[in-house]
Amino acid sequence: MLIGRMLVHQEFDDVALILESLPLDKRLERWAKIPTASRLNILVVMRGDPRETLLDAMSLDELDALFQEMDAEDLVELADSLPNRLVDRALQAMDSKQRQYYEGAQKYADELAGHWVDHNQLILPQNAKVRDGLRLLRRELPDHVDAVFLINRAGHFSRAVHIGDIIGAPDHVPLTDLSEPDPHEFLVIAASDSAVDAAFRVQKSGYSALPVVDAQGLLLGRMDVRTASEIVNEYYEGQIMAGAGMDEDEDLFSPVVTSAKNRAFWLGINLLTAFAASWFIGLFTITLQEIVALAVLMPIVASMGGIAGSQTLTLIIRGLALGQVTKDNRRALLKKELSVGGLNGIIWAITVGIIVSIWFANPMIGVVIALAILVNICAGALSGVVIPIVLSKLKLDPALSGSVVLTTVTDIVGFVVFLGLGSLIL
Repeated sequence: MLIGRMLVHQEFDDVALILESLPLDKRLERWAKIPTASRLNILVVMRGDPRETLLDAMSLDELDALFQEMDAEDLVELADSLPNRLVDRALQAMDSKQRQYYEGAQKYADELAGHWVDHNQLILPQNAKVRDGLRLLRRELPDHVDAVFLINRAGHFSRAVHIGDIIGAPDHVPLTDLSEPDPHEFLVIAASDSAVDAAFRVQKSGYSALPVVDAQGLLLGRMDVRTASEIVNEYYEGQIMAGAGMDEDEDLFSPVVTSAKNRAFWLGINLLTAFAASWFIGLFTITLQEIVALAVLMPIVASMGGIAGSQTLTLIIRGLALGQVTKDNRRALLKKELSVGGLNGIIWAITVGIIVSIWFANPMIGVVIALAILVNICAGALSGVVIPIVLSKLKLDPALSGSVVLTTVTDIVGFVVFLGLGSLIL
């Protein structure tokens, strides 16, 4: 009943979310009851893995019915979930224009703006007049449209005219007279731009959509605010999941073997770093045998440095994603984070030092752990700034591998400093 009401109100995103939250058998049971006319809209907004479970369960006749309703933008979204033979079958069901749009999108990788072009736009030649614009506006308007794009005879983007400026203007006035005084003031997206960067630009532009052009300035289509929001949401979700070494498309109820395989790699990486930390601890076996208190207190030192580093790491990764971290401000940012680490290090070093001194009735153990915590928190702050910047330069995703590297650094620094000071002082 709930899904039925959602379908009546075309709440396809909510239906997709419900289906993704169901175990596979119940998901397929509900999917079988969904009308054919609504299926494409639901599949387009679903995550990759749960979508594949539904597509795999559909018969060839059901897929053909789906393909009859599909345009190029829908196929671009679904192509990764379909084998090549079914992509070809979907293309055969399209008219030549839609096939051309799809082939144009495939010229660009899926991380580029040109891959996600929407062709539902309002276009007029640059010599058009207000009467032409009004005639165009009497037709059914695409979603998220607030401007008419003007092109020259070669199809190159020239200017954009706001719909509000067209309405009420005299019929004989050229549309170019109503456009931005400087055509370059209207933001244009290059098809070779990063899709995420382009999506941020759309969100910040104040327009419902921005034109997308190729290297020669030919108007390919547009990126509207809905597409931009989806790209940005997927990007942030990917950052969150990548921090745990996982894929944002993973199905909540994917098969056990599949889920285990997807997560095994980063568990292995973590195991290697744990062995590295254990090896450094092994260098101080004699010290640990003689002073058992150090073994009891080691997790405190590692934890304090790890948390401090994670806070900085999260801040820097967000700054990199938003373009806030630049060559000009890295030094100032490093100085600021080291100052924060130093201040927190002093406060918590004194606090923990006093507690430990009373706990073990030995002031020197308190001194050792206080110094170790101070050094490790500062090391965590330093690593939290340096690691994501270095990984970004190496073209590695800081969200995916940064936390693993950071944990290794703070564990090793914390253990070596703590046990080393323990050996020297105690």
